[in-house]
Amino acid sequence: MTSAAPSSQPERDPIEPIQVDLARVVAVGTAAWGAALVVCLLLAVLSVISWTPVAVCATGMVLGFPALWWAHGHDRMGRRL
Repeated sequence: MTSAAPSSQPERDPIEPIQVDLARVVAVGTAAWGAALVVCLLLAVLSVISWTPVAVCATGMVLGFPALWWAHGHDRMGRRL
């Protein structure tokens, strides 16, 4: 049985995670869903598209608000650690 050859590459230290403002990221995403909702709503009223994209955008925006609440708590918890 042969043993594996030793690695010629040096051992690397793990990369430290970057700190991000999660609440800001979620707020930008929620705002993007809101902008898409306005565009889709206008297109649906003009009968260019169906109402399904309006419902998808509205759902994305509505889910963004509890996610924003969660992100604020998550950021505060991370700063305490």
